[in-house]
Amino acid sequence: MVASWGSVQADWTLLFVLLFGWYILIRTWERNGTLDRWNATRALGIVLMVRTQRGQRLLDRLAKPRKFWRAYGEVSLWVCSLAMLAVALVVVLAFITSLVNPPTATPPSASELVAVPGLNPVIPLGWGALAFVVSLVIHEFGHGLLARGHGMRVRSFGLLQLGPLPLGAFAEPQAEELMRAPRRERLRMFAAGPATNLFAAFVMLLLLGGVAGQVTAKEDYLHVQGIIVGEGAERAGMEPWDTLVSIDGKPIQSSEDFRTVLDGYAAHDTVDLVVLRQDGQRETLTATFGDKHAYYKALGWEDEVLGNLDISPGDPFLGVEGLSEGTAGIDRLAGPFSPRWDGSVLQRVLMLPIHILNILIVPFELNGVAIHPFEEALLTAGDGPVSAVLGTEGLLFMANLFFWLMWVNILLGFTNLIPMVPFDGGHMLRDMLHSFLSGVKRIGRKLKLWDLHPMWVDHLSSKASSYSSLVLLVMLVFTMVVPYL
Repeated sequence: MVASWGSVQADWTLLFVLLFGWYILIRTWERNGTLDRWNATRALGIVLMVRTQRGQRLLDRLAKPRKFWRAYGEVSLWVCSLAMLAVALVVVLAFITSLVNPPTATPPSASELVAVPGLNPVIPLGWGALAFVVSLVIHEFGHGLLARGHGMRVRSFGLLQLGPLPLGAFAEPQAEELMRAPRRERLRMFAAGPATNLFAAFVMLLLLGGVAGQVTAKEDYLHVQGIIVGEGAERAGMEPWDTLVSIDGKPIQSSEDFRTVLDGYAAHDTVDLVVLRQDGQRETLTATFGDKHAYYKALGWEDEVLGNLDISPGDPFLGVEGLSEGTAGIDRLAGPFSPRWDGSVLQRVLMLPIHILNILIVPFELNGVAIHPFEEALLTAGDGPVSAVLGTEGLLFMANLFFWLMWVNILLGFTNLIPMVPFDGGHMLRDMLHSFLSGVKRIGRKLKLWDLHPMWVDHLSSKASSYSSLVLLVMLVFTMVVPYL
């Protein structure tokens, strides 16, 4: 515990030193006029806003079908409204969980609390920085296209930087035009940024499914991701990531093969296992099955639950976890869009939200990689024309690129939908509250029950937005800080 605390303290000290050095540097650039020459300004003390006029003509050309972009904005608004509600519920539930049942696990280090590529151990510098830059441009182009689609001028684009790393991006519409715009149009513009991120993530998922269809496994056998200590496989000498070739001479090429072969044995039977090690060596091991029913009973499972799962006393138990085919690494990323995923179109649609949540935790489970190196080594290019051009290395490069673009776009999209200022969700909430109160005002006037003053509507919507932002901020800070208490 002391060593862990010392590590966290060291991380915070290093982070403070780096931030202080960056602050001194940009203050020096501010005083000697360097920031003026770069058309840049300092924000929040340590954030550099670098502006550029590039991309304006491209933006104007892309925004010309204005009816299309207005329809796109309306769809974006509905998508983001639902997503914003989901994000708010997650924040509230996380706060309540931390309050009622404080976490007992070791708290994350300072570097794990910031989503900065290279500094956060689960976001690699190369893939992370590339994905963040592209995703931020996508986000701001979404805002810019809707602004132009509704006739608002965009002064400039730019990047928000903390040292050499991008923190965000921005599009600057003319402030007066933005404030004068109808509230619905302004809502569409705020929603377009995060919605474009989410739509881009969906496109990346489709492309990942395409890449998954271009690769096959080098070996038609199953590998095991984990070994249960004290059970037959561990006592026989099996290790994580071993490939199970056969049991008593019967080949194991699918999960169905594994279940079928085990049906012919009982607990305490002894079998010969042929395994392929990570270094390519084949070995024959002798293993004795445990009792599957007894194992799960020892973990606290009820007889009724085990009966529903068709687990009976005397069933054989080898003690391996995560039996997977050779393409499992990339199939895990493509999810319901992998060609090897078995399910209907409706099942794919229903599986999509669950898959998105699974995607977000992949880098945390695999320590900053999309596919485990062993699972990558099991893949090879298929027979298609795309595979012939790109080869195995090219396909794996595309898989990693699409994954990190998808991951960062999901992260950026949902983060910006936290309903608190200065996120897009906070601006949306303020305008939504104003629209709701305006509706209440109209109903009261029509029924001759009340007649609210327009200034009262403006004041109340602004105050409600500010207070809700403050409450959500307190919840987020408490959820992040409580592991250290």
